[in-house]
Amino acid sequence: MFEGYVWIVWLGVSLLLVAVEAASGDFTFLMLAGGALGGSVAAALGAPVAVQSVVAAVTAIALVFTVRPWLKRRFTGVHEPMGAEANLGRSAYVLDRVTTANGRVKLAGETWSARTTGDSIEPGEEVVVDRIEGATVVVSRARILGS
Repeated sequence: MFEGYVWIVWLGVSLLLVAVEAASGDFTFLMLAGGALGGSVAAALGAPVAVQSVVAAVTAIALVFTVRPWLKRRFTGVHEPMGAEANLGRSAYVLDRVTTANGRVKLAGETWSARTTGDSIEPGEEVVVDRIEGATVVVSRARILGS
């Protein structure tokens, strides 16, 4: 029944996958749509269904590993840290003595509870945020260049 029109079925699958991609925005279904388009071309050239399926699969896999990473970089940009993650490596100033148990620092205009894994750090000293554990920053003394 569909023998001469299998390419239209592949084309329909491709269009359906493009519609699904519009909802997901991850570029995966777009690559699968490209594979279905490859299957459509193979069908239009008279290839058997098995060959059409292989062409579709190989094309989709090739697109997922070559074109998709480029598209993701192009449209989603470089990962910019947000929230607490953005404070890692930033400088802060000690407000209340920081010990291994507690303390307070001024970080990005906000007061944070803090602790250190080393010696106590006195008020006024500059520190660097090593990691964040919940609402507490773990800090260490800022290193002075050349020492």
